[in-house]
Amino acid sequence: MSINRVNISGNLTRDPELRATASGTQVLSFGVAVNDRRRNPQTGEWEDYPNFVDCTMFGTRAEAVSRYLQKGSKVAIEGKLRYSSWERDGQRRSKLEVIVDEIEFMSRGNQGGYGQDAGSSYGGGYAASAPAHQQPAPAPAPVQAPPAVDVYDEDIPF
Repeated sequence: MSINRVNISGNLTRDPELRATASGTQVLSFGVAVNDRRRNPQTGEWEDYPNFVDCTMFGTRAEAVSRYLQKGSKVAIEGKLRYSSWERDGQRRSKLEVIVDEIEFMSRGNQGGYGQDAGSSYGGGYAASAPAHQQPAPAPAPVQAPPAVDVYDEDIPF
C-alpha cells in the first residue's frame, strides 16, 4: 500500500498563471515557498531554508481561485505529488509538483482583492474542496481570526 498526500503552507513565489488545455480545461500554475527550519552547526542558531514547490490546479475552480491569489499570498494546500519527465534540447528533465485538491487562503487584509481574514477558505465554508463542477458558496461574514502566535520546532517538547 502507498499513500500520496501532501499538506503544505507557504507564500506564493509568483503571480499564478492561468491557461486552458486544447479541450478547454482550465489549468492554474503557481509556486509556493515553504521553509525548512534547521540549526546552523557553526552558530547553533535556528535558520530557515526555503524550498520552492510547483503547484497545479485543474477545472473551473482553477479559474475562480486565480482571481484571489497573487505573489506573496499565504495559502495552505492539500494535494498529491505528481512526477513528470521530458526531454528538452537533448537533455532529460524532470520535476515533482503538487496537484492541488484543496486550498485555503490564509493572507490577512486585501490580498488578491478578496479581503478576508486569516484562515478563510475559498468561497467561504470550504467550497474549494468541493468537486470542480460545483459552484462556490457565497462568502459569509468575516470571522474574527485568532491572535498570531509564534511557535517554532524547538518550542515543542517532543
